[in-house]
Amino acid sequence: MNIQNLQINNNQRMSSREIAELTNKEHKNVKRDCLVMFDELEIDALIFERIFIDNMNRQQTEYLLNKDLTITLVSGYNAKIRYLIIQRWQELEAQASAPVIPATLSEALRLAADQAELIEDQQSRLALAEPKAAALDVIDSAMGSLNARDTAKTLGVQPQKFNAWCIAHNWMYRDNKDKLQMCSNRLQQGFMSQRPVTYTVPVNRNGVTVYETRATTQPLFTPKGLTHLARLFAIVHEVA
Repeated sequence: MNIQNLQINNNQRMSSREIAELTNKEHKNVKRDCLVMFDELEIDALIFERIFIDNMNRQQTEYLLNKDLTITLVSGYNAKIRYLIIQRWQELEAQASAPVIPATLSEALRLAADQAELIEDQQSRLALAEPKAAALDVIDSAMGSLNARDTAKTLGVQPQKFNAWCIAHNWMYRDNKDKLQMCSNRLQQGFMSQRPVTYTVPVNRNGVTVYETRATTQPLFTPKGLTHLARLFAIVHEVA
C-alpha cells in the first residue's frame, strides 16, 4: 500500500494551526509532532506544507492533514482532545457533503462567477506550471550534482534565502562550525549527496598567525533533488 499516494489523493484537510487551537497546544509543538509522524511513516513533509502570513505579516509554515493523518497525529493525546478532533472532522465532512443551493438570483450568479473564476485560476496555474515541469524532465541527464549556491542560482532564488528555506524545511543544517551540512533523510531519498572539502582558518600561535587546513563535507543537490525542488517552487511558489 502506498501511504504517500493515499495522502495526496484526499482533498479534505485540517491545518496544524486549527489542531493547535483545538488541542490548546502551541503551534510549533504540533508542527514538531507532525514532523515526527511524517518521519515514522516515511512521508515527505513538503507534500503537506503550506505558507501563510501571520498577524505580524511574517511568512510561517503549517501542515494540512487529511482525516487519517489527523487521527494518527492525536492518537497519543488524551481522550478529550481526540474527541474534539473527531467532532471537528464530522463538521468538516458534513459541510463538504452539504449541497450549496442559492436562495436568490444574485447568489446563483455569484456562485457561477466564483466557479468560473476557480476554473480559470486552475487553468492558469496549470498553463504556468506544466511547461516548467516538462522542461525539468531533462535535468537528470543534463547536469550533475550542484552545491547550494549553484542550486539557488539554477532555481532563481537568492542563496541566503534558499539556505534559510532548506534549514527550515529539513534539507540542511549548520554544524558546530557553522558549516552547512545535508540532512540524512535527503541522502536516503536520493535528493542530496556530499563530498569532502578542505578549508583554511587563521590560528594564533604564540603571537604568530598561521593558517591551518581543516576538512569538512559540502552538501550537494542531486539532479533528482534539483528536479523535485524546481517543480515544487514552480507550482506552489514556496520561494519567491
